Amino acid sequence: MELKWLEDFLSLAQTGSFSRSADARHITQSAFSRRIQALESWLGAALIDRSTYPTTLTPEGRQFRETAEDAVRMLHASRHDLQASTRAPRHAVSVAALHTLALTFFPGWFRAIEAQTGPLGSRLLSDDFHACLQALVEGGYDFLLTFHHPSAPVLLDPALCPHRVIGVDRLVLVHAGDAADAPLLGYAQNSFLGRVAAFAQADTGPPATPTPHVNENAMAEALKAMVLEGHGRAWLPHSIVAAESLAGRLAIAGPAVPLEIRLYRNAKARTVVETVWAAAEGVAGQTMRGRTEVV
Repeated sequence: MELKWLEDFLSLAQTGSFSRSADARHITQSAFSRRIQALESWLGAALIDRSTYPTTLTPEGRQFRETAEDAVRMLHASRHDLQASTRAPRHAVSVAALHTLALTFFPGWFRAIEAQTGPLGSRLLSDDFHACLQALVEGGYDFLLTFHHPSAPVLLDPALCPHRVIGVDRLVLVHAGDAADAPLLGYAQNSFLGRVAAFAQADTGPPATPTPHVNENAMAEALKAMVLEGHGRAWLPHSIVAAESLAGRLAIAGPAVPLEIRLYRNAKARTVVETVWAAAEGVAGQTMRGRTEVV
């Protein structure tokens, strides 16, 4: 049994809608439904009455709801206490970063930060957008490193989680060899890059052919591997395909969609976080002035 199953169940109990809860939890409806079914299988009881709309709880579901609420509350409280007792050292920061940025952007950016601040410790969470956002909002991490595009806004209160634009990338449509007309490979519909890719495809060309492969864990690197093996085309951050593009292993088709690289922070922070935040402004200025675009 996983904590996210309980959180999914409580969301569904509140909304009465699989689709609305899936959107709120930033996963596909099919994945959300499978997690609810997994919880029911673990308990050995049906929690959801699927014969009605809006969706309602069965008697067993109503009975279990209070237990789930207590369990989630207690687990989060215990997590908060444990994090407080094992807080990062005074001269270390914690960063939640999208998979791609953790691989391509964070190492060099953090080295530039250390050039201004001196040596720092770091704790890096490399995960999908929802998990990284949750890590920042719940206070477990000091910073969130993410892409940004208007088609997939980051809905954070700027008073609680201000941000800086610290770099740029772009989403490009790539294919291997002569596969310019190959099927379009896709992200999960509710993923961050999935939303931006849908915007890009609608904005730049005719509807794509049916998608033969959907990457439900939102890792751009997994779609890149599929493209390299000739399974189709995909919208990918340029930073992860630049080397293959220069080497001729991947071709870029059509216009690019600009992406900002943003650093969000928790407003309630330690002195070292303030230091890194100030250094990030200077590093961002150098990066933005000195960047070169390679198409």
